Amino acid sequence: MRLLNPHHAWAKSSSICAFLRAIALALILAIPSFISGCGKGTSSALTVFDLSGHRVDPFDAADAKAIVFIFVATECPISNRYAPEIRRLSEKFARSGVKFWLVYPDPDISPDAIRKHLKEFNLSPDAVRDPQHDLVKLSQVRVTPEAAVFLPGRRLVYHGRIDNRYADFGKERPEATEHELETVLEAILQGKPVPYATTRAVGCYISDVK
Repeated sequence: MRLLNPHHAWAKSSSICAFLRAIALALILAIPSFISGCGKGTSSALTVFDLSGHRVDPFDAADAKAIVFIFVATECPISNRYAPEIRRLSEKFARSGVKFWLVYPDPDISPDAIRKHLKEFNLSPDAVRDPQHDLVKLSQVRVTPEAAVFLPGRRLVYHGRIDNRYADFGKERPEATEHELETVLEAILQGKPVPYATTRAVGCYISDVK
């Protein structure tokens, strides 16, 4: 029968203890970073406002299967021409648990001007102002109109054009032949992979915040 060398047993025990101490130290050092990150992703991290001037978190949509931001501008002709299609998509997918928001990124636009725009083009009243371009940056958009689709957890899965009605500036098709936003939302609701992550949108450029 082979006897265990006491020296070897002590050395092995010391190695295990050192390993456990290293793990414990790593966890202790990680706790402050974890705690400081717990508050991120709340409305306090976004300078986004409703039309009453209250800060809101547009990602706080209970049970939403997807959240869609459509960036628009009151003075952009291409953006305004998409009003009927925006209405159609919102009405079609809202019943299936998709939340739509209109986002006005112009920092100089007033709530009254937005209300007038919504009424004139018969658009959804679910609109927010993004004066610091927090949503613009998160959504990686460049123009109006442009769409961004997020899954729960603020996971961006698509950003780009609504459809291919506009091939370029001054090049408008009689009607769209590809409906990217609609296709992406249908894939999400059917539990399928999103067919593409981004497409090039044509519209009015969103100026940088000064």
